[in-house]
Amino acid sequence: MSDKNSLENIQHTVHACNARELLLKLFDENTFLELDKYSPTPVCVGTGFVNGTIVCAFAQDGDNNNGAMDEKGARKIKKAYELAVKNGCPIVGIFNSNGGKIIEGAKLLSAYSEILAKATKLSGVVPQISIVNGVSAGAQALITTLSDFVIMTKDAELFLTAPFVAKDSNELSGSAEVSAKSGVSAITTENSDEAIEKAKTLLGILPKNNLDSGISAQENSDDVKITSSLSGVELINAISSNENSIELYKDFGDSAKTVIGSLDWHTVAYVCVNGKLTADDTVKIAKLVSFADAFSLPVITFIDTEGFEPSSKAEISGSIRDSARLAQVYANATTAKISVITGKAYSSAYIALAGKNAGIDISFAWEQSIIAAMAPQAAVNFLYADEISNSDNPKQTEKDLINKYINENASAYSAAENGLVDSVISPQETKTELIKALDSIDSKRVCNPAKKHVNFIF
Repeated sequence: MSDKNSLENIQHTVHACNARELLLKLFDENTFLELDKYSPTPVCVGTGFVNGTIVCAFAQDGDNNNGAMDEKGARKIKKAYELAVKNGCPIVGIFNSNGGKIIEGAKLLSAYSEILAKATKLSGVVPQISIVNGVSAGAQALITTLSDFVIMTKDAELFLTAPFVAKDSNELSGSAEVSAKSGVSAITTENSDEAIEKAKTLLGILPKNNLDSGISAQENSDDVKITSSLSGVELINAISSNENSIELYKDFGDSAKTVIGSLDWHTVAYVCVNGKLTADDTVKIAKLVSFADAFSLPVITFIDTEGFEPSSKAEISGSIRDSARLAQVYANATTAKISVITGKAYSSAYIALAGKNAGIDISFAWEQSIIAAMAPQAAVNFLYADEISNSDNPKQTEKDLINKYINENASAYSAAENGLVDSVISPQETKTELIKALDSIDSKRVCNPAKKHVNFIF
């Protein structure tokens, strides 16, 4: 074959690469610089700008030999991680591969190990986002899931063991639906274009590295009236100044909502708890708080919960461990932490999410909130059992005693008098007070005893 024909074949391979088309959609127009462009492997790697911020990225071409990973492809992906380290910039991986070229054997295992090591070392240094646009299987699934946020298209698959070879085969195993419900995937989209847009939104909100200030570039001045009827994502969106705030792990854990947004030009991690906390909720919250701490993003937590799920099933599955893990994550995080009690905050839930011993810097309570060591009804029935049973109207007596108990021992003002919260505010004051609180702890510094890290509870 002539040199001319060889060059034409290489150029045809370059122009036909589907992975390149995906990266061109990710990067700002005319900013994409491709690396190792003529390497004959189904991986495209490069750098460029996303919303004006430098980003490194790679994409696998699932249309080319099912995106099979080989040593050359691994070398290109490693280059993306190395550039991300040098630039201190986010890295995005678009995964679409059924696995590696088995014929390469030990070389492939070594390549996977090197990529895994580089992704681990980058964790907490720069944001890492994975987009699964087809299949991410086997060892590659580990690399995919090591990122901070996994985005999957609805038809994508992510698994260690293929469902069709597992002994207890289940056709849903590895699906985007299961990945979302198990907390592996943070966002599910209709198609690759939407997945890329979600990644761009995240990149526009997140700091570029762990030394960045995390200042949001998009401020929304349209204030939404905050009322006591708001909760969950609606409450967060009313507070967040950023039109591009994004909810994470929507289908994982029903009682907690987690959102990356902003407040007064600061990128902020929002947590909103409504209802009894389950194991999934604790994992979901812990994931976001840990990420926020790594990148010094303030954490604002809205609390309306009676505590952790009270059931024998929960106890048997380790609810004590789950609640301890959540308390540990909050207490260990040295980033700015603000809590707002919007309804109920009982016992261990208050201690884990709003207590001063959990390292909460500033705490507020809405006027109608109830803060207590025990649910008021349970406390009244324990303290005044005889008085209630001997009453002519036990139900009314119990009701009156509960109201009295709340007013004297569990009201927001009682909590403030006892130092459990810093201030009692109305819902309408929330955003203004949060901005003032955030400004007051913007330069927070914490000196902990010398150690590598806490002994994390899993």
